[in-house]
Amino acid sequence: MTTSPVRRTVLAASAAAFALLVTACGGSGDGDKADDGKGKADSSASASAAPAAKALTAAELEKAALAQADVKDGKVTEVPAEDDATADKVKSKDAACQPLALLQMGVPAGSPAATVKRSWASQPEKPAADAGPEETLLAGLDVEQMVVTLASYEDGGAEQVLKDVEAAAGTCAEGYAYDAMGEALTIESVEKTEAPGGGDEAVAITALLAADEGVKAPMKLVVARKGATVASFTVTNFASAATGEDFAFPTAVSDAQLGKLA
Repeated sequence: MTTSPVRRTVLAASAAAFALLVTACGGSGDGDKADDGKGKADSSASASAAPAAKALTAAELEKAALAQADVKDGKVTEVPAEDDATADKVKSKDAACQPLALLQMGVPAGSPAATVKRSWASQPEKPAADAGPEETLLAGLDVEQMVVTLASYEDGGAEQVLKDVEAAAGTCAEGYAYDAMGEALTIESVEKTEAPGGGDEAVAITALLAADEGVKAPMKLVVARKGATVASFTVTNFASAATGEDFAFPTAVSDAQLGKLA
């Protein structure tokens, strides 16, 4: 691939990924809805559920939210309320895939008692001294951008959110289309993967977003439940969005977040 096509692909694919994540970066609040999953190393939802735990308050979620001191690398920031994507702005053309569309936009599903969001971004490594223009460009874009959404639920709502995500991952495996914040988006495929540990149950998904130049940009989605709280993690790597190459989910960040929900 020549430099010019790479640059065009980088701009187009990264813009799509950035739009998904940045518009998903909503502020904390008590009236959002949350997507969730299970925090076990097993990617499938457990059929058995523990007794419903007490939902955390907004203040308790704020205390449990990821902070800069919790991570060794990258930068943690709060998410401006004005950038929040809301459930009414996200709609899948197939209702069965709505839980995944919400998850990709960092929008809580169901009816949470309280929610809070944080953003985490990794730091790119410096390119090799003899790197060419393409390599230098992609090295600068080799950054994971994550939206972390915490949502607490009453009356078994957290378990239900997880079941809905699990079901949607199977039903929508061959892809789906949805509208988010006025933009039409297409997911080419959905594949369940191994989920990180740290929770009571979890579901992990790799979704391929249709980008320009025929690129299928991977997104990493994890939903984990800890008691009555659901933690969802939506991750994009901008270099991967440009090339279509896979990337590893940053488990150190999810471990740090889920550890605070103990």
